[in-house]
Parts: sequence; structure tokens; C-alpha cells
Amino acid sequence: MSFGQGGPYGPGGSQPPQPSTPDWAALADQSAARNRRRKLLFIGGGALATAAVAAIVATAVVSSGHKDSGGGDSAGGLPTPQDLPSESASPEPTFSDVAPPAPPKPLDIISSARRDKAPLSAGSLFPDKRAAKDDRSYTKAASASTTSCSAATQGALGPVLVNNGCRKLLRATFTRDGVAVTVGVAVFDGKAAAEKAKDGYKPNIASLSGGGVTFCRRTACQSSANAIGRYAYFTISGYTSGKAVTSSDTATLQAGRDVADYTFRRILARGSAQASAEAASAASATN
Repeated sequence: MSFGQGGPYGPGGSQPPQPSTPDWAALADQSAARNRRRKLLFIGGGALATAAVAAIVATAVVSSGHKDSGGGDSAGGLPTPQDLPSESASPEPTFSDVAPPAPPKPLDIISSARRDKAPLSAGSLFPDKRAAKDDRSYTKAASASTTSCSAATQGALGPVLVNNGCRKLLRATFTRDGVAVTVGVAVFDGKAAAEKAKDGYKPNIASLSGGGVTFCRRTACQSSANAIGRYAYFTISGYTSGKAVTSSDTATLQAGRDVADYTFRRILARGSAQASAEAASAASATN
């Protein structure tokens, strides 16, 4: 039986070709050589990369001290010190060496008719319906004004006022719990005349009736005298029932003091209002 070209394989026939045995030593040498070349390449590439970075840094350092081609500073174009803007050329504020005038004092104003020029009447001096002191309140019953100062007095007070140049006498009556007080404010040209009228006081201011109130007519009553600025003011206090006031009476004494204190504050408030007006006028004139 023929198996074709080459003949059958068997113990008596020709042997098939045998594969050659690899040269393991040579292969190992070749692999080691390749590894050495790869390692050298890696080392060479790293050195090149390091050199490139160093070149870039060197270039940056060198170029930072020079201007670019456009004439600017490659470090960011910061202006030189002489190019920085200077301080504002606006003028410095100036202040006058002349001190402003001192504000007017209310007492100075109400001490002279030349400065005390605000309208004056019983209604403007006693505008409130009540006069209050602490927790005590007195109702205004009547008010009046006269240029005949002696006409609103009784006893020896009239001549005292007239002789010292009284220009006007303003009166108001206040009541509380059966007690009534009339206060009379005598107006003079200056402080000295008012002080003389107070020091030369002799009873009495005449009580002012009104609003159903009548008191201190032909009976004993409490009286007082004082002054502030060009104003002298006097009080007379008693009972609306006509009962006589004794020396130990405290109700009429307290009422007289309360109304006198209210009158003092009203006169001083008149000075304060005019002082404020003068200060405002002076401020507006200097602006």
C-alpha cells in the first residue's frame, strides 16, 4: 500500500523530520540585551525631559529681566515708582482763627429791655391752662395786663413800682382745692430797677378775681416777692371761702411758692426762646 510520496513511517522506514532544540542560552542573551537597550532609552528620555524643563526655567529667569518686543515689561507691566499716581491735588481744608461768638445767655437777654424784645402779654407769659409743680396742679382762673402798675396794687406797693419805672404789670390767678393765688409780674427796663422794687416791697399785689373766684378781700392773706432779670414778681394767696390765713398756715404758703416757681420758669423760658432765636440768626449770617 502506498501512502504516497515519502513512504510510510515505521521502524523499518525513514524517520520523520525532528524539530530542532532551541538555543536557550542564546535566547536569554538576546532578551538581556533588549532589556539593557530599553533601560538606556528610558534613562536617556528622562535626561532629555529634565534638560528641557531646566531650559524653560532658565529662559523664564533670563527673560524676566528684559522687556519684550512690544516695549513692555515681561514681568507683568508694573509701573515704575515715578509712574505711580501722585496724591490728590485737592486743597487742604482751612479753618478760621476767629472763635465763634459764645451763645447768648437767657438771663442776659431778659435783663435788658434793649435785648428782650419778644411780644409780651398776660397770654404769652401765662399760656397754659394749668400751672404744675411736682404732683400739684393749679387751674388758671383769670389773667390781665395793664400799663398802670399802681392800679393793680393795694397798700404801699403801687408807689414802689412806679418810683422804680414799672412799664407794665401782668397778673394771673390760679386755684386748687379751695386755695387761690394771684401772681403779678412788674416789667422794668433793666435788672437793677427790678431788684430795687423787690427789695422795697410793701404789701400787696391786688388779687385778680375771675372765673367765679374771689379771694383776699379785706382778710388776711399770704404774700411774697422776688425778681429775675428785669422782672419783679409778687404773689398773694388765700382761701376762696374768705377764711383768714394764719401764720402757721401751710396750704396757702405752699400754693404761693408753687405759683411763684411756675412764674420764674415762664420768665426764664422767655429768655431761652429768644437766646435760641439769636443763636440761629447768628449761625445763618456766618454761612
